[in-house]
Order: sequence, then C-alpha cells, then structure tokens
Amino acid sequence: MNTKNEKKRFFERAGVQSVAASLLCIILGLLIGYLVLLCINPAGAGKAITSILKNFLYFPRPEVALEYFGSTLAKSAPLLMCTLSILFAYKVGLFNIGASGQYAVGAGLSLYLALAHGMPWYVCVIAAMIGGGVLGGIAGALKAYLNVNEVIAGIMLNWISLYSVNMLLTEVKEASTTYTAALRTNSPGALLPGAGLNHLFSDNRYVTIAIPLAILIAAGVWIVMEKTKLGFELRATGLNLNAAKYAGMKEKRNMILTMAIAGALSGLGAAFLYLSGIEQWSCAQTAVPAMGFNGIAAAFLGGLNPIGSIFSSFFIQHITSGGSYVDKMIYSSQISDLISAIIIYFCSFVLFFKSCMGRAAGKGRKGGNR
Repeated sequence: MNTKNEKKRFFERAGVQSVAASLLCIILGLLIGYLVLLCINPAGAGKAITSILKNFLYFPRPEVALEYFGSTLAKSAPLLMCTLSILFAYKVGLFNIGASGQYAVGAGLSLYLALAHGMPWYVCVIAAMIGGGVLGGIAGALKAYLNVNEVIAGIMLNWISLYSVNMLLTEVKEASTTYTAALRTNSPGALLPGAGLNHLFSDNRYVTIAIPLAILIAAGVWIVMEKTKLGFELRATGLNLNAAKYAGMKEKRNMILTMAIAGALSGLGAAFLYLSGIEQWSCAQTAVPAMGFNGIAAAFLGGLNPIGSIFSSFFIQHITSGGSYVDKMIYSSQISDLISAIIIYFCSFVLFFKSCMGRAAGKGRKGGNR
C-alpha cells in the first residue's frame, strides 16, 4: 500500500510531470513529422526522420561525428541564451517576443565593433549585451509607464532592429556578397577563445568558451530567480503586480530591469554565435533571426526551468541541424525546416500537457482518499 502511494506521489511531482510532458511533445512532433514525410514520399520517410534524429551521428567516422557534434554545441550556446531570455521574462509575467530583435542588435554591435574598429572579443561581447539590454529596457519602460503591451512593443522593435542592423553592417560587408566580412581573416582578435576546448572536438575551431559560459549563465539564472531577494521580488511582481506594489516593491523598476536582463541575454547569444566565426550576417535578410523564436519553444520544452533549458536548447538545435541531412534528391530543401518546425511547434504544448497531468493526478488522489 505504501509503495502504491509513493508511486502516486512520484508522478505528482512537478519535475516528473515536466519531463513526461516534454517527452510526449517530442514524440508527437516526430510522429506528425513522419506522417508528413509519408504523404510526400513514403519510400524515403524512414530514412529522412532517422537523419534528423541522428544529426552528427550521420557520419560513420567517429572523428568527423565528433567535429560536427562540436558545431551543434556551438550553435546550442546562443540558443540557450535566447531560451533563458524568454524564460527570465516569463517568470516575471512578461513575454519577451522581442528576443529576435535584441539578438539582431547584439549581432550588429559585436560585428561592427569587431570589423570596423578591430575591437577585442570581450569588448564586442559587452557591447552586444548592452545593446540587447537597452532594447529590452525600452520595451520594459513602455510597459511600465505607458502600459504598452510588451508583445506589441517587442514585435515592432524586432523589425526596427533588423533593418537598422542591416544598414549598419553594410559598412563592413564583403564587396562581392551580402555577407559581413569573415572575422577569422579580417579581425581574428574578435574571435572568442577556444581555451583548448576545440581539441576535444577534433580541433573544431568553432568550439569556444561560449559553451561552458552558457551553462554557467543558466545556473546563475536559476540561482538568481530561486535563491535571491531580487529573484523573489521579480517573481512576486509577475505573480501579482498590485500585491507587489502594496508590499513596497518597485514594480516599474522590476519590469524594466527584467526586460533589460532578458535583452542582454539575447544580445549575448548573438555574440556567442557570430564571434565564434561559424556564421556571417547577411545584410540582405528580410526575416528576423529565428533563434529568438526557437528560444520560446526551448523554454517551454525545458519546463521553464533554467537547468532544463540546457537540455531542451540542445535538442532543438540537434533536430534543426539534423534537418540538413535529409536527402534533397527525394524531398525539397524546405522539408527539413518543415519537419523541424513541426517538432518545435509541439514543444509549445508542454505546459498544456503538464497541466493535464496535474489535474489527472489530483483526481486520482481524491479518488484514492474516498
């Protein structure tokens, strides 16, 4: 009898329900994605979905697989920063839809200072954080003092940021393409140091200190939110603005500070990506960076927990990178993005499934007490 009750209590735990809900969303996303592949071309569906899941394991040689594993980690670090940005704001009752714009500003400032002025990497990183933080703070101030919904402000700022960054980085782009000049040849001092980590991944030059820093920052966000007075005040403001005001908390300051910190995290994510040299910014792009929106899915998939977000960010980047290995002779080049998008879409249902599990556990407990 005691064993049965302990088993019930185990499934009533929030952490267990979060993991179960996340796994359910992943399975449903993969299933729907597989059905789409079957409808398009049944012959290659199994191989295509397997390629997405395998990602770097697609390569039979261990050293090559290890190198591509390092590239996946290098892209997971900036995604984790955007995930923490979304999560941090959400914990305070704000939805930072402007993470993509803050990410763009971080990319613009870091690359411009690196290529136009030859600044070292740490100056570029700080500038990216400040730029993202200022943009986030603007959305927070509009919310605090003018009651402008942060979603509306964030969306508008996304597009302003994108086109402003495009114009700024036109000054440092390659003459023959729309892409910014390569850091490795034009400003090597702006590249994030590898600190020997690249040797662990078959000398992958894109593996930098961004990876361990991102994990440490995730742990830091958890400590701030759960173990400090500031975190308590921020969460209290999000739970009940009027009650926080009545208790003497500075609710307007908390809103602005929250969005500024969230923006700084997004800007830092852009610096982690572009200062690793793994990608170059296209000055002709007309869509805001997807990294900010993928961060929304990763935040909910991780159960809105900073530690869980480490694993969810890696998974989202894993399937996104794995989509590039789908056979383009069978499926169009867009099919990999479609399948990844389906899986990411289902990740947004984590809280819904978690609440359903919570209600089911509550009913089971009441039924057992009768």
